[in-house]
Order: sequence, then C-alpha cells, then structure tokens
Amino acid sequence: MNMIRSAFRNPPLLTLLLVALVWIVASFTLRGFGAYGHLRYLLELAAVIGIVAAGQTLVILMGGIDLSVGAVITVTAILLPLISPAWDPTGLAGIAAALAIATGIGLMNGAGAAYLRVPPIIMTLAMATFLQGLLVIVAGGSAVTVSNPAVILLGQARPLGIPSGILLWLVVSAVVLLLIHRMPIGARFLALGANPLASRLSGVSVTRNTLIVHTLSGFFAGLAGILVLGMNRQGYVGIGDPYLLTSIAAVVLGGTSILGGRGTYAGTIPGAILLVTATALITVVNASPGWRSIMFGTLILALLLVSGREARR
Repeated sequence: MNMIRSAFRNPPLLTLLLVALVWIVASFTLRGFGAYGHLRYLLELAAVIGIVAAGQTLVILMGGIDLSVGAVITVTAILLPLISPAWDPTGLAGIAAALAIATGIGLMNGAGAAYLRVPPIIMTLAMATFLQGLLVIVAGGSAVTVSNPAVILLGQARPLGIPSGILLWLVVSAVVLLLIHRMPIGARFLALGANPLASRLSGVSVTRNTLIVHTLSGFFAGLAGILVLGMNRQGYVGIGDPYLLTSIAAVVLGGTSILGGRGTYAGTIPGAILLVTATALITVVNASPGWRSIMFGTLILALLLVSGREARR
C-alpha cells in the first residue's frame, strides 16, 4: 500500500508503472505484442516523440509551450535533402545545415518571446503558421526523397541490434537530465517557471533563459526531423504534424506541470512510450481514423486523470 501511495506522489514512477502494466497485459492478451522485435519497434517510434519532447519539456518547465515543433520537424525533413551538397560524400554537412536552420528557428521563437514580449504560445503558433505556408511554396505537395548517407544510416542502422534512433534518444535523455538536475541552468528554468517575478528580482535573466530553452527546443525538433526523415526515407508537408500534440502530452503525462516550475524529463520518457503503446493498441481495433482519434483522445484524458495532475493537489 505504501508503494502505491508513493507512486501516486511520484508521477514519473506512476507513468512508468502504467507502461509496465500495459505491456504485461497486452503481451498476454495480444499475439506477438510482447515479441522483442515489436517492443523494439515501439521504442523506436517513442524515440522520435521523446527527442521532440526533450525541448518541449524545457519550454514547459519555464511556463511556455512550443507550438512550432511539428513545423520545425517538417522543415528539417524537407529542406535537408534539398540543401545537402553533392560534394559531401558523408552527408554530415547537410545535417549540420539542417540543424542550424532548426536551431535558428528556435532562436527566433525565443527572441520574439524575450524581446518583443510575445507570449511563447502565440509566438510559436505564428512561427508554425509561417513555416507551413513557406513549405507549401517551396515543396508544394510533392515528397522529397533523401539520399544523404548519414541520414539513411541514422534511420536504418541497428548497431548491436538496437536501432540508432533509440541510442540517439539515450544520449539526448542523458544530456537533458544532466541539464535539469545537475547544472545551475536547470534550477533557473524551474525557478522562472515557478515564480518569474521572484526569480527576476533574484537576478535570474528571463531573456537569456527564454532564448536558451526555445533554441534548444528548435535543435531537438530538428534532430527529430532528421530521424523521421531517415526512418521514412522521404519528407513531405505535414510529416511533423503528429508530433506536436504528442510531445506536449508526453510531457504532461510524465508529471511536468503545464503551468511550469515543476517536473522532470525522467517522466517524459515513459510518457512518450505510453503514448506510442496506446496508439499501437488502438490500431489493433482496426477502427476508422475518426474513431481512432476519438479513442486516442479519450485514453489520454483517462491517463491524465489516473496520473493525478497538479490541479487536484
């Protein structure tokens, strides 16, 4: 009983227990669900959400929301094949250029929020709308096929039987957890999210930290875009759209307060896995796309109620 109570007081642990419970039940009731190859595939899909949600977690910890991550993923997936130089046999120059563009978009989001005093949710929404229009002009409705060897390797390679996307997620997770819990800047993010006025009076720079979290969000969204491009072998308008709401849901399911000031990326990790698992289970039902959306939304609401949000505390 004490273990159950402590789990409900620890949202990341509760989310992890929910993942374990769902996987155990599904493995016994659905044929092939518990196979190593299937679980590995679910983790590979969760890696994309988890990498996007890394930046989203940082923004939400400071009390904002980044609504441009889906558009940044799409921009990266479409522009990278177009800007990869023919003289670079490794493809690393194209990846560096695409990441620079994604990071620059995040920096512009941060600048708008920090210097123009535009609320982050409005600034990132405006940026997403601008980028979507730009992509329609640049790419139209056609898909772009990737030939960049480094991107293909990232999306398809399986060193030691582990997809490279999962390994990349492990690296990102270690960096973000270190940033939040072992570096002073993480404490400043949490302080600004909890009490901006008191933090500002204490000498914490709102401008600098706003720029940092949005720039990092753009970088991680670009990284996820490269991974998605490598996994799909092509980019097209809208490829990043599914990752906007799922990145926010993963953060909230992991116990991070949507109001900022409290949370950890350690909860976002199982939150991403739980979302992918829920999607897989709904797909088994073989319902129409409309009913799948309804079931997915209902399930997310139910999971949020089970997890116990900050509004009830």
